[in-house]
Amino acid sequence: MEVYLSLKDHVYNYIAEEINKGNLKPEEKINEQKISDLLNISRTPVREALIQLASEGFLENVPRKGFLIRPLSEKEAGEIYLILGVLDGLAVSLACPRITEKEIRDMQFYIGSMSLAIDSGNFDMYYRQQEEFHQIYLNLCGNESLINLMNRTKKKFLKKSYIMDVGDAADDNVKEVLRSTNDEHRTMLTLFEQKNALELERFMKEVHWKPDLAYMETI
Repeated sequence: MEVYLSLKDHVYNYIAEEINKGNLKPEEKINEQKISDLLNISRTPVREALIQLASEGFLENVPRKGFLIRPLSEKEAGEIYLILGVLDGLAVSLACPRITEKEIRDMQFYIGSMSLAIDSGNFDMYYRQQEEFHQIYLNLCGNESLINLMNRTKKKFLKKSYIMDVGDAADDNVKEVLRSTNDEHRTMLTLFEQKNALELERFMKEVHWKPDLAYMETI
């Protein structure tokens, strides 16, 4: 079913994508008139989108300055990783008994696609394939409230630093990190194949969402 998006929703998605790509940086002021002109709309839906983004913690509404991109501290990122580890651990434990050969094959496909995306430096494609990989078991967990809570929590990490054009040396470092993450996906797949729900839950909490690695979200 096609989902109708209001003008405010389109503006929200546009600003979120600009943050995601790194075109809007921490503490940078949002130019409402520029966005209004660029999208050829009035300033009302722009203001509505900015108010929503501020209420969700992505922006700060500073008196006499306007809306600024809110930086994410390492402390806050670590706290969010801890929460996501618990939520994702619950999701995999619920999905594990329900997984079939079809889902296993689909997960294998996305792992292969992520590997190709890393090798080619297509980090935007990696991000999309990673989302599809995780969505497989989220769809199986059968708990819509859990899925919605996870999605809302993940939105705290709008900016994906590895999507940015960072140069050859940094590019190699990003590839190394993403290969390590994709190895974690392979471990997850093995544990799903073994129907080892307890180890899967532990792995998500202690490895995949290890709070010590949350600093990458603040780069």
